[in-house]
Amino acid sequence: MTSGFLGADVFRGLTFRVLLFLSLALLPIGLISVVQTREIADQNMVNAELSLLAITEQASSTESSLIQEAFGAADALAAVVNLIKADSFSCSSFLREYQESSNLYTIVSFVAADGKMECVSSSASADLSENVIFKRLLHNKKRAANLSLTPPFSKEPVLIVSVPLNVEDQLLGFVNMSIPERVFRQVLEPDLEIRPSAMVTFNADGDILTTENDRAFAEKELPSFQELKWYTGQSGRVIRDTNGAGDDRVYAILPIVPGVVYAMSVWPPDSLFLKAGAASRLNLLLPVVMWIASLVVAFWALNRLAIKHIRKLGRQMRHFALNRTLPRTALSGVVPTEIVDMEEAFLGMAESILRDEAKLEDNLRQKNILLKEVHHRVKNNLQLISSIMNMQIRQAKTPDAKRVLQRLQDRILSLATVHKSLYQNDNLTRVDGGVLMHEIVNQLLSVGLPSGSGIKVRQNYEAIQLDPDDAAPLTLLVSEAVTNALKYVSVDQVEKGSIEVSLKYTGPEMALLTVKNSTGHGEVEEGTGLGSRLINAFSRQLNGQFQVLEEADSYTLTVEFPVPQKSKIVYDY
Repeated sequence: MTSGFLGADVFRGLTFRVLLFLSLALLPIGLISVVQTREIADQNMVNAELSLLAITEQASSTESSLIQEAFGAADALAAVVNLIKADSFSCSSFLREYQESSNLYTIVSFVAADGKMECVSSSASADLSENVIFKRLLHNKKRAANLSLTPPFSKEPVLIVSVPLNVEDQLLGFVNMSIPERVFRQVLEPDLEIRPSAMVTFNADGDILTTENDRAFAEKELPSFQELKWYTGQSGRVIRDTNGAGDDRVYAILPIVPGVVYAMSVWPPDSLFLKAGAASRLNLLLPVVMWIASLVVAFWALNRLAIKHIRKLGRQMRHFALNRTLPRTALSGVVPTEIVDMEEAFLGMAESILRDEAKLEDNLRQKNILLKEVHHRVKNNLQLISSIMNMQIRQAKTPDAKRVLQRLQDRILSLATVHKSLYQNDNLTRVDGGVLMHEIVNQLLSVGLPSGSGIKVRQNYEAIQLDPDDAAPLTLLVSEAVTNALKYVSVDQVEKGSIEVSLKYTGPEMALLTVKNSTGHGEVEEGTGLGSRLINAFSRQLNGQFQVLEEADSYTLTVEFPVPQKSKIVYDY
């Protein structure tokens, strides 16, 4: 289906351009979809975090109610203690009655600002001025919750809730409520569908107060990024971090008593609510998937409805250009009307071209026949003239007259040979120079070389294609050169004479004609110089370079001339 699409000119193809414009058209819709999907994903994540906070609130409801009740009771007791603190007996009796009635606290006490604890439910007074927890309370001067693992009076770990007693902005002391740690374990936890892996409460100083699990396990699950004290400023948020073992965890932090006690739940990252939020974020990929799917559908539809048929039509056109054959069958399948119209237009154009080419071939064939007939008649006329001159030669009375007529007859026969080669050749625009030379030289030798002379003749011709305009001066030039060679070749009985004629390539479009004959030592008949002038003239017609080399025993004539590989353009005007 993608044949031709992933080619070298892919970026110039119709498919790529349509997909590009379609992508640009879908871009605004895709951006809007991405923005809306992202907003929904963010809202779902917020909802998932709110759900974690809500579950954290439910999971810490027991601890929260106990601690909040203790702070509420301390606030109420502080008002009464302020009235009876001077009478330590009455104050202790009041606190003891409250402690026994509530059955929740091990000790309820009031510690004065100087560290003296004389108002206490256990009637055991003490000086706590050096106590670490009391020093911290005295330094902060605000409500607090602290865990004492080895309290001096309760004999078991307790959570101490402390409320300052202030009168006219003067700190008088602290009301303390000691909740035993076992109470938090004995209270029935709320029934939840999903529970956190760990649940802790901690104070503003970052000290763990209570845990639902083993304290050692809870400490391992705490975040490793910061101390718990830092997370008091992140209450009401969900934070992602790693625990002490380096595992990813999600932490939900809520205030139980704002500024004093906080609850933290620990969740694995694959919790149900978090999965829902993460799945919402994965929905961000949906617009991209839809965009890719739309491009795939558009590409498939475009290829099936248009590109496939256009490609097939292109193959038909190339096949017609190479072989001049029309397609046997039309485009099949569900072809759009526009492409059908294109195919019909192509077939009409192809049929018109075939008719015009047939007419041109017929006209060309007729012209070739006429040209061959012209060359044939010119050759016949030249041969007729040669026959008449032959009769005139026989009637000539002087040797000079016979010689002149004989030279004219040779030139006429050379021209006749050119026209003979043209009408015998299927290609009327080119002549084989080697064949033409061989025929002309043999014709001259048969007439001008007496039998028994013993002269050696060597011929070497390459198949050089000549233009007819160059063939005529070349034949006349060869005729003059060979005639001169026959005239001046040595006929010594001891050293036999020789004649060499060759035509060969010297370059891609250059040819060299060479006529060489041996010379004797006797007297040579002086010529008129007409042959040399004709050779020079014919050389200029060939645009050649004419050279003569005379040595002691030889005479060499060379003509180097151009032979263009392309035929000359003939304009029909």
